[in-house]
Amino acid sequence: MHNELIHLGPITIYGYGLMIAIGVLLAFRIIVYRVEKQRLAPDHLSALTMWSLLGGAIGAKLLYWITIGREILADPAIMLNLSQGFVVYGGIIGGLLAGYVYCRWQKLEFLRYLDLFAPSIALTQGFGRIGCFLAGCCYGEETDSWYGITFHDSDYAPNGVPLVPTQLLESAFNFGLFFLLIRLGKGTKANGLIAGIYLMLYAFGRFMIEFVRGDNIRGHVGYFSTSQWIALGMVAMTGLMLLLKTRKRSSVLHS
Repeated sequence: MHNELIHLGPITIYGYGLMIAIGVLLAFRIIVYRVEKQRLAPDHLSALTMWSLLGGAIGAKLLYWITIGREILADPAIMLNLSQGFVVYGGIIGGLLAGYVYCRWQKLEFLRYLDLFAPSIALTQGFGRIGCFLAGCCYGEETDSWYGITFHDSDYAPNGVPLVPTQLLESAFNFGLFFLLIRLGKGTKANGLIAGIYLMLYAFGRFMIEFVRGDNIRGHVGYFSTSQWIALGMVAMTGLMLLLKTRKRSSVLHS
């Protein structure tokens, strides 16, 4: 609701950036704790985290540019604004690709590390959506229901009309997903299982929330938004991956 939280002379601390920072720091601390508890070597954590964050930022920006391709063709100067305009799914895909490249380079088990990172990714997204709420972006459609949230000084959301609080809905969903993944991650699990559960559940939740999103910045293809099509593709690919791993594990046990 108020993105400019603190003014310290010429320095302004924005709610969106603060929430992202809190989410990343807390998520990294949880990853370190889980690595120590599982007695794994922590040598690559910092580098893998930085690679994933950088890949995520690039992916989020690239997908945003793709969704506003027509506007960019009309005014290429839009691309010079690097501080605004990111798409979460692009961040997830970019982060995963960067992490995969790093693990291949360092000869690490990608799926094992992805299982460690998955709960923290959900946690960071939960804080990130609180940041979206403070900034007013990623808002919901207009509603007459009791749970509607009205913005009065937003640069992104319509002001003066009650909107579905999609940011808070997705934040609560991501926090719940974080606790579920932590719970499921206890004990020995097949590599990739926790990550697969995260990707499928997040895709399902995002697919449903998209129906009440009021901003059209992500674009639409037919009846579904760009994010919903990506969600469907992610469910299909993740389901196939888990099926293949289950069959491979079953064949090994019976050989």
